[in-house]
Amino acid sequence: MSAVLTDADRARIAAQLAGTDDLLERAYPGDDGSRQPVHTVYVPADTFTPDLAARWGQAALAAASEAGGLEALASRVGIRSDVIPSVAARVAAKLESEPIEDLRLDFEDGYGDRGDTEDQDAVTAATRVHEAVSAGTAPPFIGIRFKCFEKPTRERGLRTLDQFLGTLVDLGGLPDGLVLTLPKVSTVAQVEAMVEVASLLERAHGLDAGRICFEVQVETPQLVLGAEGASPLAQLPLAGAGRITSLHYGTYDYSASLGIAAAYQSMEHPAADLAKQLMQLAVAGTGIRLSDGSTNILPIGDRAEEAWALHARLVRRSLERGFFQGWDMHAHQLPTRYLATYAFYREGFDSAAARLNAYLSKTPGAVLDEPATARALAWFVLRGVQCGAIGDDEIRSAIGVDVAALTALAHPRLAA
Repeated sequence: MSAVLTDADRARIAAQLAGTDDLLERAYPGDDGSRQPVHTVYVPADTFTPDLAARWGQAALAAASEAGGLEALASRVGIRSDVIPSVAARVAAKLESEPIEDLRLDFEDGYGDRGDTEDQDAVTAATRVHEAVSAGTAPPFIGIRFKCFEKPTRERGLRTLDQFLGTLVDLGGLPDGLVLTLPKVSTVAQVEAMVEVASLLERAHGLDAGRICFEVQVETPQLVLGAEGASPLAQLPLAGAGRITSLHYGTYDYSASLGIAAAYQSMEHPAADLAKQLMQLAVAGTGIRLSDGSTNILPIGDRAEEAWALHARLVRRSLERGFFQGWDMHAHQLPTRYLATYAFYREGFDSAAARLNAYLSKTPGAVLDEPATARALAWFVLRGVQCGAIGDDEIRSAIGVDVAALTALAHPRLAA
């Protein structure tokens, strides 16, 4: 039978779907393939010094040593025995060279209300960040969490943000790894206001449009389910105008807002899982990333063993559910952050590499992987490489590609 659709028919269908084409291009560009930190460390803004990351690394290594060493600790928190030697060695090197991947100087809950003292602290924080970046001691990602845009704290938050960024610009410019966190977001309008603030600051300082981006903390029920009966989360990708880099789940503010008793507030509470699943749905394909929250059970004193086991399990749980980042609140959490994270990638590497090798060489096997699965496998391995769990030499040997080719396989839009 001859084809029946005419040029006019196809043109009419294309016109009918032009809006969809535009929406998919604007709101769902996919991930950009850049490195995502495995965690975010929060410290009160006035406590930051340029050597903080190194001090945390040494404290983490000392705590692990007192616990019998990283291999012994890995065994006690449930790391699979066959990967413990390679994982422990890599974690030791990580804690020496780059113990903190992402650091947030906190002017919100971790800092409190200090009145006009915050003005000078904002300037001091920016000065110290500049010194750390210049000296090469800053983590790859660093920035501040300023106070939220609710009425009681809005002006204070804006002043701190303005002073912090202005000081950085005066000292030479914004660092490449700058990250800003907008907390306690409850409406889309607050995100839209942040977009406007970012645009105003860019113009005032002569920065490129889009240079200032920010994270959104999901820690109010109103952002998960709005007054209209819909989820504002789904509106954020467009409302953020390309400036939202990630959504961070706030464990304790969110749990408390729902009336959950303090003893049961946790990253693995069913209410937390529901909120995080909606976050995943809302930003799938948008390029906006996700971060899980924190645990307030710290590995110090008599509760150290309990806290390490809990932390390692929660880190692994988040990774298995597609949350590749979380919060750490104490230096002693760093050993289990990296032990659990590196074990996740080391345990899955051999299988992923074999499947990718078979896919690329078109070798028949027991598992028939489609292009979407191959992308997911490549992304898994790439994340492992970016965080230090897997070496460049290993992917060349096991898969037959370098990091550039692996990135193109994980993110074909970038390759195109």
